[in-house]
Amino acid sequence: MLELAIGIILGCCALGAGCAMIAGIGPGIGEGDAVGKACEAIGRQPECKGSVTSTMIMGCAIAETTGIYALVIAILLIFVAPNTLVGVLLKAIGQ
Repeated sequence: MLELAIGIILGCCALGAGCAMIAGIGPGIGEGDAVGKACEAIGRQPECKGSVTSTMIMGCAIAETTGIYALVIAILLIFVAPNTLVGVLLKAIGQ
């Protein structure tokens, strides 16, 4: 019975890490769209290249934080959470 509970904990942690990494898709799509629109804007008005580029880089940096947060959560779910949750389980059943 204990092995089943530990297996469920490990499986749910892996599943949660996989779901967290789905959040990495959003920044990739958003940054690609931002770069494409910036290239269009520079093509229309080349004299605004500096301001468009700096605004685009700032926006991409902010969008990338979502992917970094997702990576941190996934790493925590893979390496930290299983040991913590198994410890809580063992303490709860008195072992």
